Amino acid sequence: MTTNGSRTTVLTNIGTLVTNDPTLGEGKLGVRHDAAIVFDDGVVAWVGDSADAPAADIGQDIGGRALLPGFVESHSHLVFGGERAEEFAARMAGEKYAAGGIRNTIEATRSATDEQLQANVRRLLDESLRSGSTTVECKTGYGQNTESELRSALIAGQFTDEVTLLAAHVPPPEYAGRADDYVAMACDEMIPACAPHAKWIDVFCERGAFNREQAHAVLSAGVAAGLIPRVHGNQLGEGPGVQLAVEMGAASVDHVTYVTAEDIDVLAQSSTVATLLPGADFSTRNKYPDARALLDAGVTVALGADCNPGTCYTTSLPFCIAIAVRDMHVTPAEAVWAATAGGARALQRTDVGTLSLGTRADAIALDAPSYLHLAYRPGVPLVREVWKNGALATSY
Repeated sequence: MTTNGSRTTVLTNIGTLVTNDPTLGEGKLGVRHDAAIVFDDGVVAWVGDSADAPAADIGQDIGGRALLPGFVESHSHLVFGGERAEEFAARMAGEKYAAGGIRNTIEATRSATDEQLQANVRRLLDESLRSGSTTVECKTGYGQNTESELRSALIAGQFTDEVTLLAAHVPPPEYAGRADDYVAMACDEMIPACAPHAKWIDVFCERGAFNREQAHAVLSAGVAAGLIPRVHGNQLGEGPGVQLAVEMGAASVDHVTYVTAEDIDVLAQSSTVATLLPGADFSTRNKYPDARALLDAGVTVALGADCNPGTCYTTSLPFCIAIAVRDMHVTPAEAVWAATAGGARALQRTDVGTLSLGTRADAIALDAPSYLHLAYRPGVPLVREVWKNGALATSY
């Protein structure tokens, strides 16, 4: 089964295949049992029963294990210098997180060399791949001046097409007490310089960061420069982030930890995805989002790992799936969908997060017979093989 000169791969004896395509299998996850799948020229070319699998150039018996779409990480902060382990220890000893530590990372990032930042991004992306993330969004936000944010966007762009300009993370030290002045600089100078090297515009709309008016100004400037809005919102308390995101037509609003019934209703009537980041709540001892209320209202939910040096230094979406199931009352099926198709929705992608015909052949095989084991066996490195664009990217 070789077409157009490409080499084909067939994976057979798949115990549980998650396609996320209800036309191909059972339920929202489109589950098939004793299944097979063919990759051709980097995309999914065939899905069916293992007994009916066609011949291919490369064949692999999966041995009854589970195969899922690669995880889609739609929220990460990977371009940074230094680390904040001492801050984490202090928080575990009872100090409350209030977004102040970001300024420490700004200083470390500005002083890091390009090579140091590139090496850090590469290391964290390799780590993400080992835990099954085949698509990763990457934010700037630890430079917070035009030169450093431009450098961060260029470095992120060396590794992913999903580059987010987090133009307003927190006011940097030189703008302490002058958030309005910082916003004016970001809108007039930073965003025009960086927009050609990014896809998304993001802002931290939160106490200790930027208020509604400031966040609206940043997002509006980003949209005018051709960027698509996203919002960090409602992480530390109730606030305007969710409703601002919907008003601006944002692809996603991320964290969504403290929301009102009105926030949930507004989200449910919109196309904005609620990206939940349970690793951040775990690492800050914050409360977890009410995922059940969001899902029951019909809100589209994604799960992200939110890797960053201060509030969530993990790249593991399996870890976040386990938290979501255990502590946020999400079913294993809902959590897996949120970490795959949900993440793709948050990035407005239709080519990843599913194993439908014609979608990108990004897949992970678990050392387990079912996706249920991602929550059933928390902390166990279950990802055994990862394929990207139909090619085996890593194997254990």
